Amino acid sequence: MSRLNVFLAIILLLSSFWLIRSSNEARHLFVDLEKAQSHSHELQIEYERLQVEKRAQATPLRVEKLAREKLRMFSNTPSVTHYVTGASAPGVGASEVAP
Repeated sequence: MSRLNVFLAIILLLSSFWLIRSSNEARHLFVDLEKAQSHSHELQIEYERLQVEKRAQATPLRVEKLAREKLRMFSNTPSVTHYVTGASAPGVGASEVAP
């Protein structure tokens, strides 16, 4: 009978160690999950901020201002007509342009 008691005590100790280890692992996994959710929330806030900034940068007035200042573009009016000739195109010589 004492052999059976020793065997059951060993089984009890092993199951206790397994229970402690698994609960400790569950706690660590829960902490990792909380960190990942927090990081996900921070990334979502950053994404929304960037979306707002992108919409602010792409307003029609801002695009028009940049086109005027940096690209020296202007609005087309019927009183001013600009003709584009083939001579100004790259790779086209003056002799190839028809009058």
